Amino acid sequence: GTEKNTHDNTKGTMFFLMGIPGLEALHLWISIPFCSMFIMALLGNCTLLYTIKTEPSLHKPMFYFLAMLALIDLVLSTTTVPKILSIFWFNSREISFNACLVQMFFLHSFSILESTLLLAMAFDRYVAICKPLKYVTILTNSVIGKIGLVALARAVLLMIPLPFLLRRLPYCGSHVISHCYCEHMAMVKLACADTRFNNIYGIVVALFIVGLDLMFISLSYVKILRAVLSLASKEEQLKAFSTCGSHLCAILAFYVPVILTSAIHRFGSHVAPHVHILLANFYLLFPPMMNPIVYGVKTKQIRDRVLLLFLGKSF
Repeated sequence: GTEKNTHDNTKGTMFFLMGIPGLEALHLWISIPFCSMFIMALLGNCTLLYTIKTEPSLHKPMFYFLAMLALIDLVLSTTTVPKILSIFWFNSREISFNACLVQMFFLHSFSILESTLLLAMAFDRYVAICKPLKYVTILTNSVIGKIGLVALARAVLLMIPLPFLLRRLPYCGSHVISHCYCEHMAMVKLACADTRFNNIYGIVVALFIVGLDLMFISLSYVKILRAVLSLASKEEQLKAFSTCGSHLCAILAFYVPVILTSAIHRFGSHVAPHVHILLANFYLLFPPMMNPIVYGVKTKQIRDRVLLLFLGKSF
């Protein structure tokens, strides 16, 4: 019965989030950029959603996907940042095992969702540039709805095993998670049992998602580039490609930190832990903050509508 006891204990156990190990003295200072980025992400994505909803000229596939992206970014930042800030400000480090699992589930499944959505947006740009005459017939509202549902199903189905895989492990040693939020690998490290299956599952899912999505995004862009370069004038080429600018920025903002974080995780044994954790937080905060800015600046309809909203002028 001892094993069963440790299991029962785990379920009521408190875990402790360290924040940023080694930089505890700077937590208050670090909270300033964090809090600013969080507020910008909330404001930016809510403004984006409101603008897309209220502006009829934005009721197009590209902007429906953008609205989904804004929703995902809102969920991603609100599931983690408030807790991170409470660690920085009030030193409130404890989190129950179940709350930890819920946070981890949302964090990972919405990251997968974001990756899938960036792929859907690449497909949208591909159809718009390579098959412009069929755009309206290919990307109908029902198709967009289905893409959204498939993305959601894929994220949820791949992540549902994680909480169960973590619940079956005994945690008899330290309950201190050296991170700002509950993340799969950080929790696996605390288990005092064979975690090979968890490790393999984590790596396989990550490679499957990032690998597949990035491969298809790259494929779309190879086709887009070929189509753009076949256009006659430089002006047409620039005009066609400029519609992809904001999407490319969104891809970089999302994947570069993801790839850096996982590379450091796997190979950077000599990298100080706080560097890794700062990067991981940056990856949570940077895309949600940047996406509305990039799309707002690059998309005339959004820009005009936002200026109208805040300055009350029409252009």
